Amino acid sequence: MTDSGISWRGRGTEPEAVDRFYSVIPAGGIGSRLWPLSRASAPKFLHDLTGSGQTILRDTWNRLAPISGTDRIMVVTGRAHRAAVEAQLPELSDANIVLESEGKDSSAAIGLAAAILEKREPGVIIGSFAADHVVGDNRRFRQAVIEAVALADAGYIATIGMQPTEPAIAFGYIHCGGPVTIAGAPSALSVTGFVEKPSLEIAKEYVDSGSYLWNAGMFIARADRLLEQLGKTQPRLLAGLREIADAWDGPDRGAVVDRVWPGLTKIAIDYSVAEPSAKEGVLAVVPADFPWDDVGDFASLAKLQSGGRKNELAILGEHTRVLADSSSGIVVSETGRLITLIGVEGIVVVDTPDALLVTTSEHAQRVKSVVDALKLSGRTDVL
Repeated sequence: MTDSGISWRGRGTEPEAVDRFYSVIPAGGIGSRLWPLSRASAPKFLHDLTGSGQTILRDTWNRLAPISGTDRIMVVTGRAHRAAVEAQLPELSDANIVLESEGKDSSAAIGLAAAILEKREPGVIIGSFAADHVVGDNRRFRQAVIEAVALADAGYIATIGMQPTEPAIAFGYIHCGGPVTIAGAPSALSVTGFVEKPSLEIAKEYVDSGSYLWNAGMFIARADRLLEQLGKTQPRLLAGLREIADAWDGPDRGAVVDRVWPGLTKIAIDYSVAEPSAKEGVLAVVPADFPWDDVGDFASLAKLQSGGRKNELAILGEHTRVLADSSSGIVVSETGRLITLIGVEGIVVVDTPDALLVTTSEHAQRVKSVVDALKLSGRTDVL
């Protein structure tokens, strides 16, 4: 048993169902809490946020390719990002890039990928993994995915939950139930509910209870099963996705997408599939024991860059010039301008050619409100 009370039973061997596995990478959103580094034209998945020398989209591809193979990875992204995505992923085939004319949230993105792949390959198992998350151990990640595939093959909607390291309020929480007995998934637990970003007080209770995991937004299921669950709560959305999928590999794709896509419901898959599936008793979770971060704001980026060590100053940017005395936090620069810090703790400085952000780690989540205000004021030139 772990200190939290969640059991880690031995990992099993790879099930045959892995041969039917297809990775899906939703690469959408602008990462508004990382503005002004992340923009509509250069969202966070197109940045090197780990110091690996490559974008986190490329990191995600490299993590999934050994599991599904490079010919079985589909990327769903915006039309405006096609060139950048293809430059990062030259192995990505034309048949496996799905372009959105506008963002419609994860239900539409993942649902369309599922509908297209199920039409091409009935019985396919898909796994959705965000393009902008960071994983610290690819071997243990693979082990968790293999268990989730076994659950999916048995008819479950599966997810991978992260062991909480603190009472974070930036993540959703998964309430775990008892063990699920499925061959090839020895660590699997039932899911009794989801809670979206609780208060700090409630988050502390969850972590102390030992029965909650962080929701990392990873979902693995048979494509037909996922679509079935989606149709129970969003029948019109499912009908639209199936109509697009039916035309996807034919000459009418463009016309059908332009007609149907704008009218699709915008809803996260957590609400359309995961929460209802938990209530129905068909959602299972694999507790994960690898380092993970969704790099949701500059506070988490600072922690990632410093290795979790406090009272350090993280510096990010190829030409960043910083002179610091008794200061901590993070400095990100794209200008090469000298930035001097004296006696400031938890500082966040993001310097770009047309926008400067100065805040603190404590208020990092509030950056999104700045982006919202810029949208309302019409200042889209800096977004």
